[in-house]
Amino acid sequence: MQWRSKERGKDKQEHEFTGFLDKGARFEGTLEASGVFRIDSELKGNVISTHSLILGEGARVEGQIEGNHVVISGKFDGVIFAKGRVEIQAKGVVTGEIHSPCLMIQPGGIFDGQCHMLGASESTKPLTIPIRVGQ
Repeated sequence: MQWRSKERGKDKQEHEFTGFLDKGARFEGTLEASGVFRIDSELKGNVISTHSLILGEGARVEGQIEGNHVVISGKFDGVIFAKGRVEIQAKGVVTGEIHSPCLMIQPGGIFDGQCHMLGASESTKPLTIPIRVGQ
């Protein structure tokens, strides 16, 4: 008896690691990754990810990230453009700018810079809430 549907198998494949840069590796330039990609090394340049990008505790990345879901447990200095969520884990350190509709910082995580919260869609209009000061 088969317990898994064909759709589940496809979903699992989409969340599997498609590549990684391990400790000891150094990369300079533009890295394009599809699927889940993990970096635990030194990288200087641009990272373009269509799915999930994970910067492990050993990661030292300087440059620009364009991605969907970005998880940071190492050090990042630069600009992040994310269509989805950016997570700074407990040991993560981010310096620079984050452009994302969702930012999560776990206790112990450090963010020093500017955050620009983007709407979930282009049709989202800014909402102004008047604040009254008691007299």
